Amino acid sequence: MESTSSELKVKLRKPFWALFFGMRVAIATLFLFVSFAAMAQKHPAYTLYNSKGKKVSFKKMVRKLEKADVVFLGESHNNPISHWLQLEIAQKLDETKNIAIGAEMFERDNEEALQAYMSGTIDAQKLDSIARLWKNFTTDYKPLVDYARAHDIRYVSTNIPRRYASQVYREGLESLEELTAEEKSWIAPLPIAFDAELPGYQNMLGMMEGHAAPTFPMAQAIKDATMAHFILANYTEGELFIHLNGSYHSDNHGKIRGEGIVWYLKKERPDLEHLTVTTVSQKDVSKLEKEYAGRADFIICVPENMTKTY
Repeated sequence: MESTSSELKVKLRKPFWALFFGMRVAIATLFLFVSFAAMAQKHPAYTLYNSKGKKVSFKKMVRKLEKADVVFLGESHNNPISHWLQLEIAQKLDETKNIAIGAEMFERDNEEALQAYMSGTIDAQKLDSIARLWKNFTTDYKPLVDYARAHDIRYVSTNIPRRYASQVYREGLESLEELTAEEKSWIAPLPIAFDAELPGYQNMLGMMEGHAAPTFPMAQAIKDATMAHFILANYTEGELFIHLNGSYHSDNHGKIRGEGIVWYLKKERPDLEHLTVTTVSQKDVSKLEKEYAGRADFIICVPENMTKTY
């Protein structure tokens, strides 16, 4: 049956009005997307900068990190963005490199327990009962440990048992010579080099406003030396070793002789290429404050009112 003139008009009108309505929906959706994007830009969870204080993308940072032998991920221990990005960085590097991971958060005398967990011999509850886990382990460190476990990535302890660092603070570095052979196996070979004039150690004394004993930076140095020693002991040529540590242990690595762990690492293996990441907090993350420029190769700038994990 042939359509009447009025029926044809209706059929012609419908596609036009449907198209017009679709355009309105698309425009409204685009407007909402742009609005939300603008809001996100005004309230970012973090901004990445290079050592010169210029903004960089996450993708570009990862491409640079891929070229290193050792990458230090300096964190603020209670900052959730630090921990989330550690996981993100490790996952991205794992896509293109053979990686291994070491962490300040595990002490060497707990290495056996850590490896039992990594191999599946014990579960998380058992690990918690026999190892000295940090109080934010479950929320902040376990996700990366479990990623390594699931993907057959080596994850090792690097830190000195804390009781020996405390001993150095009380009695000095010489007191470590009295340790047993087993205890010495958990720390850097003695005697360690110690430069009290390194700016980081001098700053530690300054923060105590003259009330700190000379052994205070020694306790930091034995941690730095031990972590450097076990990074190198577990480093394999051609592999990218990722190390998790408090930012103070790897900050300012490029100034004159370097600082912290990097100073000890460079003494033993100056040929290794290393890059550092640090975390800082600012009220406004849209521009890096001058005091943070040069602190690391890459700087994670987080709003100072970011929720803390403890």
